[in-house]
Amino acid sequence: GFAFTTETDTEVLLAMYVRYGEDMLPLLNGMFAFAIWDDLEKRLFLARDRLGIKPLYYTELADGALAFASEVKSLLPALPSVSVRPEAIADFLTFLWVPDPTTIFQGVYKLAPGHCATWSAGSFDVTQWWDMTFEPQEHSEDEWSVAVRAEISRSVRRQTVSDVPLGSFLSGGIDSSAIVADLHATLGGVTTYTVGFDPEDMGHEIVPDDLRYSRQLAKDMALDYHERILSADVADLLPKLIWHLDEPVADPAAISTYLICSSARDSLTVVMSGMGGDEVFAGYPRHVAMKLARMLDPAPRRFRGALGTVLEERIGLGPPGRMRGPRRNLMKFGRGLGLPPDERYLAYCSYYRGGELDTVLSPDLRQATADHDSFACHRAHLDHVRGEHWLNRLLYLDMKTFLPCLNLAYTDKMSMAASAEVRVPLLDDQLVALGGRIPPELKLKRLTRKHILKRAMADVLPKEIVHRPKAGFGAPLRSWLVKDLAPMIDDLLSPEAVRSRGLLDPAEVARIIKANREGSEDNALRMWALMTLELWHHEFVDSPVPTT
Repeated sequence: GFAFTTETDTEVLLAMYVRYGEDMLPLLNGMFAFAIWDDLEKRLFLARDRLGIKPLYYTELADGALAFASEVKSLLPALPSVSVRPEAIADFLTFLWVPDPTTIFQGVYKLAPGHCATWSAGSFDVTQWWDMTFEPQEHSEDEWSVAVRAEISRSVRRQTVSDVPLGSFLSGGIDSSAIVADLHATLGGVTTYTVGFDPEDMGHEIVPDDLRYSRQLAKDMALDYHERILSADVADLLPKLIWHLDEPVADPAAISTYLICSSARDSLTVVMSGMGGDEVFAGYPRHVAMKLARMLDPAPRRFRGALGTVLEERIGLGPPGRMRGPRRNLMKFGRGLGLPPDERYLAYCSYYRGGELDTVLSPDLRQATADHDSFACHRAHLDHVRGEHWLNRLLYLDMKTFLPCLNLAYTDKMSMAASAEVRVPLLDDQLVALGGRIPPELKLKRLTRKHILKRAMADVLPKEIVHRPKAGFGAPLRSWLVKDLAPMIDDLLSPEAVRSRGLLDPAEVARIIKANREGSEDNALRMWALMTLELWHHEFVDSPVPTT
């Protein structure tokens, strides 16, 4: 046995390292990023959890030393200068985030999820200690449903251990509702927090409001229910949030996350989130789109390309409102029909197609990134699971890129900025492993996403919640950009400002803004990314190196 002198989980890590050494990592279930100095071996050991819930950055210095931290800004004073990687700007504009293991800072890297590293006497080695595996097993749908239900319950119970107040986010979707239902069964009274939008902002939005679903569940379960209505009063907040994010992340969900965490912090210290359900159980619209496209693959490529052109030209975006989302996705679907399956998925995940990005970049930046392939790491991940079922390959890619580099990244940064801890039960080690054993046909059955999860929760949650339309967590960005944030856009992205920065083409940036305001193109996220990039430069390049 081991005699503990404190009640901290950190001491458990030290005890495990003493007992098991680096073989301790597979025994851990949870979120972590840590460093242990082994004074006997004169060796530093770094490790990051399986899915990248917690961040860990490092840089190798000129004298052979290694600097590491959970925030990039802590490393910047150790660098000879703060330099921006041109390739990272191209990556950011393509995806809205920068892929692991690189960062936007020259010489600074992320330790990738499921990886560990050792440093000794100037020698630094990174190795992978965990990888997602898929080993589908044959059981009845009823058996899988029972197994999913039981594992979610176990995961939630494992993560309710806390010596501080604990509650949950509640979006009214199946992921967060499943967690709240289990919390309710385990703890009885549950405190929840929900984000809502001002009704006036919904006229331009593409997602339905969560409130009616979350209110229904709150009433059914007698929850201690709290709402936070988002307003466009975020202009003064944006620089602060970008500073906390370290790297540019152009997802307005970061704002929602910070505000809801700040609200929850009034009564909670630990908050559970439904994040991860889409990656484990196949919940994104793009998964359905890829299945539909595969049904058309037997047709000649020329026919598929022509069909895609017709879809794009005949559908159009239509007027502002909720139908813009389906129309935009249908246009993306059409554009990819003539592409091979892997390239089709990559194009669907990109915010610029073909050579469009080149028109946005300045001549100098275009030349600096001429030989760079933003999709190289994505293709490497897909190649790594070449023999797996097509859906599992896409889920693998999502788990390696979209999940840690975007969703988990902004969730951790924004929750920490609000002094809240967010836990993600649907990314519990055992539940993720179970997801790898479930046949892909039960994750996406016909065109029903998360089929087996919906089946598992059918007797627990109202059918309106189980079968509600997919609603991404975000903010009323489109309304904000054409109304309240329009002056900020005009200032930050004026031709003079863009020309002075030297990264983008002023005429193309102006065209993107004009087309969005006229309604001929839905460029909201492109505009948000361009504005984020400029604000990020204000915080990290134009200003003195931030240290706190």
